[in-house]
Amino acid sequence: MTLIKSISGIRGTIGGTPEEGLNPLSIVKFVAAYATFIRKHTPATTNKIVVGRDARISGLMVKQVVIGTLTAMGFDVVDIDLATTPTTELAVAMEKACGGIILTASHNPKQWNALKLLNEKGEFLNATEGNEVLSLAESEDFTFADVNHIGTVIIDTRYKERHIESVLNLELVDVEAIRAANFRVAIDCVNSVGGIVLPDLLYSLGVKEIFKLHCNPHGNFAHNPEPIPENLTEIAALMKHAKADVGFVVDPDVDRLAIVCENGEMFGEEYTLVAVSDYVLSQTPGNTVSNLSSSRALRDVTRKYGCEYYAAAVGEVNVVAKMKEKNAVIGGEGNGGVIYPASHYGRDALVGIALFLTYLAKKKLKVSELRATYPPYFISKQKVQLTPDIDVDAILLKVKEQFAAYDITDIDGVKIDFEDKWVHLRKSNTEPIIRIYSEAHTMKEAEELGNRLIKIIEDCAK
Repeated sequence: MTLIKSISGIRGTIGGTPEEGLNPLSIVKFVAAYATFIRKHTPATTNKIVVGRDARISGLMVKQVVIGTLTAMGFDVVDIDLATTPTTELAVAMEKACGGIILTASHNPKQWNALKLLNEKGEFLNATEGNEVLSLAESEDFTFADVNHIGTVIIDTRYKERHIESVLNLELVDVEAIRAANFRVAIDCVNSVGGIVLPDLLYSLGVKEIFKLHCNPHGNFAHNPEPIPENLTEIAALMKHAKADVGFVVDPDVDRLAIVCENGEMFGEEYTLVAVSDYVLSQTPGNTVSNLSSSRALRDVTRKYGCEYYAAAVGEVNVVAKMKEKNAVIGGEGNGGVIYPASHYGRDALVGIALFLTYLAKKKLKVSELRATYPPYFISKQKVQLTPDIDVDAILLKVKEQFAAYDITDIDGVKIDFEDKWVHLRKSNTEPIIRIYSEAHTMKEAEELGNRLIKIIEDCAK
C-alpha cells in the first residue's frame, strides 16, 4: 500500500493500515486539515466547498467520507458527483465557493485515488498553502463543529452542461466552422467521466459522427489510463477502420488530451499544446508558458509570432503562477495539458478539443498534415524507481557537477540544455521515482541521452 502526502494533496492506493494507504482515517484527517485552512484564509463568504469525482471504483466511498468530514467541519458541500477536474474547477468559481476537492488520481491505475485541493478561484493551492495543510494534518490541529453548526449537502449535477456552454462561448471557438467541416471523430474515454462529457461536447460543437471507445464510466479502466502511445493501440486501429478524421483520448479526470491522426499515428501529446497555442497565437499574439519538461516546439512556435516563451517548474500550480506573472495568452504542460486563461487557469481537455477542431477546420488540413508543419522533436520519458536508501539530492548535485560546462536550470530538479537537445531529471511529486525526460531531433538521440543519465543515476546510487 502507498500513501503520498504532498503540497498538491494526498494520493494513495485504497486500503491498508492508517499510515500506509488511502483509507477513511487518512481521508478524514487530511480533509479536516484542508477545511481548517480554508476557514482561516478564504475571502469567500458562501461557506460552500465543491466536491467532484472521476469514475474510479473507490470514488463513491471516498466522496462519502469527504462530504461527511466537510459537513462535520461546518461547511456546506456542493456535490457535483461525476465531473471532470476542469468542471470542478469551474464550479468553484461559478458557486463563489470557498474551495473545492477533486477526487481523482489522474492517470494512475484504478487502485489509486487522491484528493486534489482548490482555493476559492478553483485553482490548486500553492506550495506554501499546501505545506500549511500538511502541517495541520500532522498536528491534528482542527476542531469539528457542534451539532448546531453541521453543514448541509447540496446536490447539483448541472455543471457538465455549464462547462460545455462556457467552452462554446469562447471567442476563438467557431462552432459553424467545425460543423461545416463534417468531422468524423473517434474518442477513448478510458471508462471514466470523459465518457459522460466528451460526446455531449462534440455534438454541441456540430460533430455528427462519433466513434466511441470505453465511454461507460464504471471505473474498470480498459487499459492503462495514461494517454501515451503504448496504451492507445485500440484507437489507432479504430481510426483506420472508421475512417475517422481525428481521434481524442483523455485521462480519467479529463485534464489531459492526446490527439490521434487520421492514419492512426499519434499526433504526440507534447504537440497538443503546441497546435492549440499555434491557433491562439495566430489570433491573439502574446506570451506562452510550459514547464521545464515540455517540448522546445512551443518555444519555436511562440517565436514564430514574435512573442516570448517562458519555462516554469513542473506542476500545474507553477505553470499557472508563471502564466499570471508573464500575462501569457496560452500555456500548459507537455503531457497534453492545455491552460487557456480566457476560460480558466486549469488544464482542460474540453477547451483543447474545441480550439483544436476550430483550427483544423480553418486550416483545412488533415491532422497528419498539420502535425508535419511543426518542428520535428522527439521526447523520451523514462524513470528510475526509488528506494529509501537513495539520496536524490546528492545524485542531482553530482549530475550538476558533471555537466557544469552546459546551461543548467535547477529550479526544479536539474535540466541540462545542450545546443540541439536537453535532459531534465526530477523527483516525482506523485510517485516514488526519478523522472528523466530528454528531447532531441531523433528518438534514438533522445533515448540515448536519457539512458546516459540513467546510467549516471544508477552508478551514483551504488
